[in-house]
Amino acid sequence: MTDSKQYDVNPTASNMCGVTLMNNQNGHVVAEIMRDKPGVAVAEYPSMIRVDGERKIIFNWDEISEAIGFEFSQPEFEEIMSTHYGRMVHLDDETVLFANPEDAAEYIDFDLEPVR
Repeated sequence: MTDSKQYDVNPTASNMCGVTLMNNQNGHVVAEIMRDKPGVAVAEYPSMIRVDGERKIIFNWDEISEAIGFEFSQPEFEEIMSTHYGRMVHLDDETVLFANPEDAAEYIDFDLEPVR
C-alpha cells in the first residue's frame, strides 16, 4: 500500500494539447510537417508518434495533402490518430486543438460567464 501523501497535485493548467499518431507512413509525414511549427514538439516511439503543442495546434489539410501526395482531411487524420488531449475542433480545411476551453469558446459553445 502506498501513502497517497507522497504524490503532489498540481491543479494549474498545463497550456498543452496534443495527439498520438500511428507510427506509419502517413503518421510520419504528418509528424514531419508539425515538427517545424513553433511551440510544437514531436516525439517518436516504436508504435506511436506524440505531437504536443503549447496552447494551440493546427493541422492544415492543404499543407498535409501536398506533402503526403493525396487529399488528406479529417477522416484520414482520424484513421492515424489514436488519442488526443485538449479541445479538438474540426473545420473544413483544418483541425485545431486548443489547450484551454476558453480559447476554443467560440467553436465549442463554452460559456465564459460564471454560473450564479
